[in-house]
Amino acid sequence: MADRDYLQYDNERIDDLQIKGRRIIQKTDGFCFGMDAVLLSDYARVKAGSRVVDLCSGTGIVPILLEAKYPVGHVEGLEYFPEYVEMAGRSIRMNRQEDKVSMREGDVKEARRLFAADSADYVTCNPPYMTENHGLINPDFQKAAARHELLCSFGDVADAARWILRQGGHFILVHRPFRLAEIIYELKQRKLEPKRMRLVYPYVDKEPNMVLLDCVNGGRQRMTVDPPLIVYNKDGSYTPDILKIYHLDGDNNTT
Repeated sequence: MADRDYLQYDNERIDDLQIKGRRIIQKTDGFCFGMDAVLLSDYARVKAGSRVVDLCSGTGIVPILLEAKYPVGHVEGLEYFPEYVEMAGRSIRMNRQEDKVSMREGDVKEARRLFAADSADYVTCNPPYMTENHGLINPDFQKAAARHELLCSFGDVADAARWILRQGGHFILVHRPFRLAEIIYELKQRKLEPKRMRLVYPYVDKEPNMVLLDCVNGGRQRMTVDPPLIVYNKDGSYTPDILKIYHLDGDNNTT
């Protein structure tokens, strides 16, 4: 089948992910993945043969990128909205990733019913960043649910990760720094010990607007703070670190 044959609706497009020929189907008028998902997949460092579950998976971007970046055993995305599950499934088939990547429809709050305990080596998540009291809520419910905690709280996400992860497994997430104290508290309450952290700055002289965390289920108390990640140079161009993460530095990983 040609790529265009995987499109089923007029409001869909295919985007090139710039790695190993992988593409993704997205809605032109719906939720689309952002830089946070790309940074999350890069930060994960998944070991060969590992089983991964991606919560709040949306378009399936993180599972698709994880399979492209790492020799995973299997990565499964969990997504609440059935139309996004179906669309992500078409992206997976288009990329011929069916042996390594799958999507499941379901609610994060139902993780105990949907997944066996201690069944994954890694859990990743790009969760809704805002509570209902933060900012304006988009009138489009799907877009609103991607940004605001309308369907699940961070505590719900952490509960799901704790249930799914084996002892010593990793929970890798991206979030907003203004909630960092709350996030670390919720993680430690569930024995998901933060072990690595990296702050992401839009410009070198601006405050950070993203934080990446790598937590270990049952890990000991000690956290490494990685060097800051700067997104833009002063002229608005991407920094070398971002170009490398996006595979725009001349290494397209086509093999």
